[in-house]
Amino acid sequence: MLDELRIERRPETPRQSRSWLVGLVVIVLCLLVGIAGLFIRSRGVEVQTVAARQVVSEGGGHTVLNASGYVTARRAATVSSKMTGKVIEVLVEEGMNVKEGQVLARLDDINAKASLLLAEAQLESARSALAETRARLTQAELDWQRVIELARAGIASKADLDRAEAEAKAFKARLDQQDKEVTVADRQRALWEQQLDDTVIRAPFSGIVTTKDAQPGEMISPVSAGGGFTRTGICTIVDMESLEIEIDVSESYINRVQSGQPVEATLDAYASWKIPCKVIAIIPTADRQKSTVKVRVGFDKLDPRILPQMGVKVAFRESGGGNQETGSTVAVPKSALQQADGRDVVWVVQNQRAERRAVTVSLTTTDEVMLTAGVAAGERVVVKSPGGLSTGAKVKETKT
Repeated sequence: MLDELRIERRPETPRQSRSWLVGLVVIVLCLLVGIAGLFIRSRGVEVQTVAARQVVSEGGGHTVLNASGYVTARRAATVSSKMTGKVIEVLVEEGMNVKEGQVLARLDDINAKASLLLAEAQLESARSALAETRARLTQAELDWQRVIELARAGIASKADLDRAEAEAKAFKARLDQQDKEVTVADRQRALWEQQLDDTVIRAPFSGIVTTKDAQPGEMISPVSAGGGFTRTGICTIVDMESLEIEIDVSESYINRVQSGQPVEATLDAYASWKIPCKVIAIIPTADRQKSTVKVRVGFDKLDPRILPQMGVKVAFRESGGGNQETGSTVAVPKSALQQADGRDVVWVVQNQRAERRAVTVSLTTTDEVMLTAGVAAGERVVVKSPGGLSTGAKVKETKT
């Protein structure tokens, strides 16, 4: 009877042992995740921030449009020759200041000089022949007068009178012809004088030499000829007094630009130098391919640091905006702007805590957005985060 009441213990199966181990592992992992979450929350979410940049001018007028362009010279020329010839002398170097009419180079003038000497000799010959004919005409007219008097006295015949008259008129016609030949010879001489003068290349206006394109011994031509063996210019001259900025403004924003509008320019080479400018003209045509309109901006005062082809960023100011509140417009990177509940928002870091702000966007450019409300200049806005930020969440900043 006692044997029947005894509990028989069976050995655990391998399947039951594995289930117990899996449960233990799950419990440990949950504990680790919880500990990691507590550690992360205590340390703060890592975010990348940038300071909101003020874009208001000193005068108080706020920016209505930002754009970029290049410094260009309104007056620039690649100086060439009016004839094809061989360069024998180049008198300029890059960076040299030249005056209007200054000699830049000389071409081979041997043939032009020889042709000029020939033209001068032909002119002298024509003048000598003209002088001889003039003398013969004088004599023929005197003989004609004598024959007329003799004919009146009945001594000379009608044939003698006609012969003397014809000879005088023939010399007069020859004199007129030779007088024209002298004029032709003189103009031929002037032509070769001009050809000789054209071998001397002069500066068309005052400026600075930016490139030297030819060397002594090379051929130069006003048109491209002979492939790469013939130059088409001696040098390039730029009038530094004619520097301005050319900007391609999108058609969508051209209504914000007007002639005479104040502009603040910043050269890429001198990022901290703000240059006062103004709009010179809006070219009255659009580029169909780029959907842009070209705008010319002039410098209020030129500076030697401003060079042609420099990159420049410009901010078009609101005309008559002196009553605008200073600091009312700030710029933040485009990546900082987000959408929440149909509104534009940005995340701002205050005392290592995240705070969501609703903002008012006045302008969007390629890289930045202009805000007129919601963020003050100097505040740190989040441009990159792992996501899942909430108001009041602790963050760890990586400033850029």
